[in-house]
Amino acid sequence: MALSALLLATAASAQVQPPPAGKQPSPPPAPQAPAPASAAPTESVPYGAGLKVSLSPDGSKYMRFITWHQVWTRFNQNNSGSQHTSGDPQRNTFDVGLRRSRLILYAQLNPRFMVLTHIGINNQNAVGGGVGIGDPGKKPQLFVHEAVVEYKVFSQLSLGAGLHYQNGISRMTRASTLNFLAFDAPITNWPTIEKTDQFARYMGIYAKGRIGKLDYAVAVNDPFVTSPTATPATVPTNVAEYYPRNHSKNFQGYFAYEFLDQEANLLPYAVGSYLGAKRVFNIGAGFLFNKDAMFSRPGALPPPPTGQPGADPYSYVPFKTHNMGIWSADVFFDTPLNKEAGTAFTTYAVYYNFDFGPNYVRNIGIMNPSSAGGSAAIPGAGTLRGNSFPTVGTGSALYAQAGYLLPKNVLGPKARLQPYAAWLHGDYEGLEAIGAKKVNVLDLGANVLLDGHNAKLTLNYRVRPDYSNPQNINYRPEITLQTMVFL
Repeated sequence: MALSALLLATAASAQVQPPPAGKQPSPPPAPQAPAPASAAPTESVPYGAGLKVSLSPDGSKYMRFITWHQVWTRFNQNNSGSQHTSGDPQRNTFDVGLRRSRLILYAQLNPRFMVLTHIGINNQNAVGGGVGIGDPGKKPQLFVHEAVVEYKVFSQLSLGAGLHYQNGISRMTRASTLNFLAFDAPITNWPTIEKTDQFARYMGIYAKGRIGKLDYAVAVNDPFVTSPTATPATVPTNVAEYYPRNHSKNFQGYFAYEFLDQEANLLPYAVGSYLGAKRVFNIGAGFLFNKDAMFSRPGALPPPPTGQPGADPYSYVPFKTHNMGIWSADVFFDTPLNKEAGTAFTTYAVYYNFDFGPNYVRNIGIMNPSSAGGSAAIPGAGTLRGNSFPTVGTGSALYAQAGYLLPKNVLGPKARLQPYAAWLHGDYEGLEAIGAKKVNVLDLGANVLLDGHNAKLTLNYRVRPDYSNPQNINYRPEITLQTMVFL
């Protein structure tokens, strides 16, 4: 428009200038061409070409870069007794933090070979997420999330190895964090996170592919050693914990039948919302099994042997090992509703069945705004400070979400608005054993899509339970504004 105005002004100026002396008047200027129409906003295309460098004339050899930041600005009403730092009680917190800051590089030497590297940081705020000496919020550790080599054997089968994200259990256990429908995952979808895995990734080998409409991924992994200080003497009676001496492989897999459009599966990252770009209806199921992954002490703690005060607790304290068994079933549906108006509907639901051994519960608080205080009211589950709540445990969980992409022009010619709702329900035997109610977490929010998922704002209101007194649960609010850009 600015260019058209400049051309019109120039033409008008030319018309009022007198012709040069002794010459005929100049012919009238040609009619101005109409200004080009503004381009209509295009639909978001998941994993488009992006930052891609071709290494061969035909593009069959290439390197692709993906980088993104997710910044949270958040108000949180903390759990009872929470402290910002030790000795500094804080009922409410307003903070800013880096939920994720990542970089992915992957390349194909030819259509059969792929190498992928994924590095980044997570959950840095003023009181945590870093490795600074004496300053726990500073200098977060930039670490490898994935390091994978992969070979396509034939069109239905690829084999890979390394630190990978070809996870089993559910679609959301292998979710992309770039195009969530809600502001984040429920974390229940990553039930072993930072225990036997490295930030939801395992060291192992995998097979993946598609046979007709059936997409699959299976893996055999070495579980990471975890809970090294736990012994039969340190765990609560009849409450399971990760077994530090576990050396069994774990097995996991996920299978999804694609009834409508086929999804890309070069990378493991499952899309959360296509914004009307695809029509997808998948039903899936998955599992994870790890022999002797957990252990517990079934009875009271006996005294050390006479004259052996430093005896190994494993030698005199009776304990049991337990297999870890997890399975899930889920459904994903995403469809455009009115192409002309640009409306779309997305929904996802999943059921998890967890067996970690007797009464296992784990509290998790994402990018926790409190670093001290809180309650340890649930045996073996960890501290309930800040925004933490019972997220995983032996028992079952349901998670469901739904969102609607409103018509174009609601927020102007380019921005789009996508309200959503999500609900998490946890039924864990460790809570039942102490007379506590089941877990319910509600999220209500909206995505403001400035350029599809590549640039968006998400405002989320959460109501979560505070189990500081498990027999009298209070519900605490959280308000989070997430700012995200990815290239």
